[in-house]
This record gives sequence, structure tokens and C-alpha cells, in this order.
Amino acid sequence: MTKKTEVTGKKAASAASKVLASPSSSKAAKSAAGSALSQTKAPPKTTSSKAASAASETLRSSGSSKSAKTSAGSALTQKSGRKK
Repeated sequence: MTKKTEVTGKKAASAASKVLASPSSSKAAKSAAGSALSQTKAPPKTTSSKAASAASETLRSSGSSKSAKTSAGSALTQKSGRKK
């Protein structure tokens, strides 16, 4: 498994914060946003499979806000590579 070195940037962290504060955000969007926010500092963490699934669901949803999709995308870029 490869080690990811990405951390969530300020813009994505701000978007994730908005998602968590919004009462209309879905459970999946909030899960992805929480994962993205947990990865704002070094040492870098990786996104769990459960959070990655939630992020993927958020990105596919036509009802997800731009902030939700930004934080979900950030979380997915920090998913560790697949085992071979």
C-alpha cells in the first residue's frame, strides 16, 4: 500500500466546515467533510474506506452542494492506494 502525503488545503477545509455546519447536509456529505477536516495537519492521515464511500456518494449526488463536493473530493484524494 502506498503512503499518501497530501493534506487538506485551506479552501477545502473551509468548504468542509460549511458542510458540517449546515443542517441540510446529508450524512454522507458530513462524513466526507469530517474525514477531510481530520487530515488538515501533518502527519498525513488517509481516508478510510467507509469515508471514501460516503465521499463518492456525495460526489455522485446531484443534490450535493459545491462545498460538499469540494470536501468530498479532498477526502478522496487522500485515500490510500489499493492493495495488489
